[in-house]
Amino acid sequence: MTQSEPFQWLCHPEAEAYLLEHLDDLLSAMPRVRTFSETLLNRIGSRLFDWLDHVVLVDGDLPRSQLADLGFQPEEVPAEPGCRIYHHPGTIFPRFVLRRQPGTPPGTTIAVAIQVEEISHYLRANRARRRASNLPSTESRDRAGAAPSGPEKPTHPPYRRARVWQRAGREFWVVERRGYAGFLPGEVAPGSPEQTHTVDHYLDALQRWATRPRLFDSDRTGMEHTLKLARSLVGEVGTDTAAWIAFSAERVYWQERNRAGQVQKARQDGLGLGWANHDHHTFRSSREVFPLLIQILETFGFRPRERFYAGAEAGWGAQVMEQPVCRFAVFADVDLSPDEVEGDFAHSPLAPRQKLDTVGLWCALHGQSMLSAGLHHLAGRFDFEAAKDQLAQSGVEMMRPFSDFPYLRQAFTRGEQWQVAPDRLECLKSTGQIDETQQGRFAEKGAIGSHLENIQRGEGFKGFNQQRVSDIILRTDPRRESGAA
Repeated sequence: MTQSEPFQWLCHPEAEAYLLEHLDDLLSAMPRVRTFSETLLNRIGSRLFDWLDHVVLVDGDLPRSQLADLGFQPEEVPAEPGCRIYHHPGTIFPRFVLRRQPGTPPGTTIAVAIQVEEISHYLRANRARRRASNLPSTESRDRAGAAPSGPEKPTHPPYRRARVWQRAGREFWVVERRGYAGFLPGEVAPGSPEQTHTVDHYLDALQRWATRPRLFDSDRTGMEHTLKLARSLVGEVGTDTAAWIAFSAERVYWQERNRAGQVQKARQDGLGLGWANHDHHTFRSSREVFPLLIQILETFGFRPRERFYAGAEAGWGAQVMEQPVCRFAVFADVDLSPDEVEGDFAHSPLAPRQKLDTVGLWCALHGQSMLSAGLHHLAGRFDFEAAKDQLAQSGVEMMRPFSDFPYLRQAFTRGEQWQVAPDRLECLKSTGQIDETQQGRFAEKGAIGSHLENIQRGEGFKGFNQQRVSDIILRTDPRRESGAA
């Protein structure tokens, strides 16, 4: 898909049915995994499906043919000898790994792996027991016959895994990725794009991004400083690891001022999962610095996907972007006019405008998402109804859904009210963007700042609902009194 081509994501119900059939096959053979799946639904309103990293089948002509017929394609990524990796580029589905296993019928489901943010957190939270031979460092020693060479300090591999349960030839794994798309645990060859870093090196980069300045005399100065830092991190740890580091820190920054995120993260951390079920991250930007936001994202390896424009009445648009290795998706929101969406607004300077629409006003009230304001929202994949009901029990209300299709359900939590700096309100009043009544209300009650998004996807659908997103953006405009549940 090029930037100028119209594109529409499709549903793939047959491919989803194939995936669910293999998942159900393993659940039937492994009662502990089925119990864990039920725990996910009952405790955090989430489906095992939403955490899948990959499914392992016995290799053979039959599964290769079936996967090809369903739209899965071979993927050239590092993997253990004898393994073939298949992915479906038009969907959100996990990878299939085909592995030789003589004596077992081709196509048999032999393992499922879920992704978590930190394996150690998962194992501690679930009190899972595993043999020492399941640790990545030991796997490296077993293959090589000796301890791997490397720096004296502890390493921080980009991919780790641990086997949690096994029964009758079936296995359940958890994996941890840090900007790595392959399937080789442990050490990675020095100089490769996935080079393993020392723990100190990784943590230093994380600290530099997490503690970076976010307040500047001008937004342009701040964004240029941030772009320079992004380039520095990429030069030190590589594009994909730097992206992983930056987005881990951005979620933490957003969560500090979002109670819904705090509540849900605590629930997920109770099972040791973290935010590995993220669907997309949304950054908002003023028109002036929007190209700099795009440059920062592209520095981290993001590529433009579809352009998003819901109509002239909305007054805004977005460039959807994707980091293919980290599998991050981003909405980059900005005020737009109808004539601007036809061009490459992500890379062309946007002319100054006197009127602020929803996104521009949010930035004028709170700051740029990449600077002081943080993410407008984080979307997590859930069982829509279960998450809604469970969050309500913790006092977190949902707004009415803005997508309600069998393959896509979406709703925001009620917006967090953030206090607004008096000088920002005075500037908006003096330029006619808000009236005196609105100024007084914002000063007293604050303005809508951020949300958690509850999203449930089906049939592998990877896109978004363009028309109804316009509705929710208008309902969360701070100048409107709407936003009731």
